[in-house]
Amino acid sequence: MSGKDEYYNKAKQQGYRARSAYKLKQLDETAGLLGDGRTVVDLGAAPGGWLQVAAEEVGERGTVVGVDRQRIEHLADPEPSVEYVRGDMTEESTKQKVRDVVGGTTDERGGPVDVVISDMAPNMSGDYDLDHARSVHLVRQAFEVATDLLDSGGDFAAKVFDGQDLQDLKADIEPEFEYVREIRPDASRDSSSELYLVAKHRLTAPVREGDVVEVTIDDMGEEGDGIAKVDGFTVFVSGVEEGETVEVRIDDVKPRFAFGQPAE
Repeated sequence: MSGKDEYYNKAKQQGYRARSAYKLKQLDETAGLLGDGRTVVDLGAAPGGWLQVAAEEVGERGTVVGVDRQRIEHLADPEPSVEYVRGDMTEESTKQKVRDVVGGTTDERGGPVDVVISDMAPNMSGDYDLDHARSVHLVRQAFEVATDLLDSGGDFAAKVFDGQDLQDLKADIEPEFEYVREIRPDASRDSSSELYLVAKHRLTAPVREGDVVEVTIDDMGEEGDGIAKVDGFTVFVSGVEEGETVEVRIDDVKPRFAFGQPAE
């Protein structure tokens, strides 16, 4: 028996529905996805192993929503934080059901969800290139849901098979988050090509790195930087004076604010 099969045995012993529960545990340890009071949406949640882990981590103050076309058998000892939505995650009616559960709406500053996770995989055909392409398609679908539901600063994690389209996929996700990294949990089987793209800190700002915008410096911060607003979003600008109107190049964007300097 290989060393990786220990996770199958541990899942049986500790009451998890699938060995994949340990993948989420390890992703959380590495990237800090879950936490007390967070709102988590688990896409393709059946049979429920990730729901179990997420519910443990968010606690009674959090909410976990499992979404799947299949019926998800309710946890034996259901936490009050676990809800179930049966439906296609790409359909607006399903996303609205999720919004109804978590009690929020989506606008230009983000949605009601802190974390979107997906352990979905395609039905395996035996043709690696085809299976890779299908896994990339699933991640793109999950990414679309994430950008619709995630709050500013929220996180996204999804399984994908390594292959020729991985870097293009990663490049498409990166502009919407502060950064994206690849993680291969130890709980993945040695023979598996799977990895997880983990995107941290959703950006909903009206500006992106490299943009040049004209702003008026309304105030000065404690560190001496000017403070300007772009559609209500705060931009800290170095080397300016209060009252100036100046073109600013955006150097760095965070979920709640950005940094810039006068454009040359």
